[in-house]
Amino acid sequence: MSLPRGIPSDRGTVVTVGTFDGVHRGHWAVLQEIQSRARASGRRSVLVTFHPHPLQIVRPQDAPPLLTTPVEKKEILAESGLDYAVFLAFTPALARYEPRRFVEEILVGRLGVEELVIGYDHGFGRGRSGDAETLTRIGRELDFTVDVVGPVETDHEPISSSQIRRWVAAGDMPRARAGLGRPYSIRGVVVKGDGRGRVLGFPTANLAGFPPDKLLPPTGIYAVRGVTRSGIHPGALHLGPRPTFQGAPPSVELHLLDFEGDLYGEEVRVDFIRFLRGVVPFDSAESLVRQMRADVWQAAEVLAEDSRRDPP
Repeated sequence: MSLPRGIPSDRGTVVTVGTFDGVHRGHWAVLQEIQSRARASGRRSVLVTFHPHPLQIVRPQDAPPLLTTPVEKKEILAESGLDYAVFLAFTPALARYEPRRFVEEILVGRLGVEELVIGYDHGFGRGRSGDAETLTRIGRELDFTVDVVGPVETDHEPISSSQIRRWVAAGDMPRARAGLGRPYSIRGVVVKGDGRGRVLGFPTANLAGFPPDKLLPPTGIYAVRGVTRSGIHPGALHLGPRPTFQGAPPSVELHLLDFEGDLYGEEVRVDFIRFLRGVVPFDSAESLVRQMRADVWQAAEVLAEDSRRDPP
């Protein structure tokens, strides 16, 4: 088989394989290892990952929501220093591959692997049977080495995509950030809303267009940073229902503290810093406005403290 277009065949490769959802600190330890080995040996560093998530094909009912969409993953990996990132379409046919066939046809036949580096909990191939022991045996037969990178911990427990999903789903944004090595984020396109925020004195950008398989934090009010074409701005975000206004649909509304202008049609990234409070109904618009002032003040305090501790 030929190499994927763009990967020269004149040097061998140091490869890692996995879903890499979130590209968290444990994943970065693996990426740093393959880059270090590639530099030392004169080989090329290659990451092989999949989309959709393998569980969406083999057990759709158990497929988790994604921490990173393919676009987000590509943008994060672009900053990794890797020579190549190969995105494989995970299909029912690929799901049936035994580990040796996957290694022989793809890693050896297409990518020229000479060193394979995997995480301590890695498994691939049919039924995730391609663990470190199996891969080491295949490596001896096909003439490549296998090395395992141990866990990276936060709060004395190994970082994993599953654990970070639990933190995000619980609204624990500081712990999710500690595991990821960056704030958890979502991206949406600014669309026209009902203009109620501007009437109340807090103009908001209404965000929509989130991928259906992207994990959203729980409903509530958050201190966030909004990343627009003009830069990074402190903000407060409402995510979820609007019970004060009868018949109002749920929304994702971003109020930027230091921005005035038109964002319609622009994609905005929201970095979650801290959950502030849940969504509750108010008996009047005036009561809501008083609470919004308090939310914005609290968000500003949280973000100022965060900037002093760990500049974004």
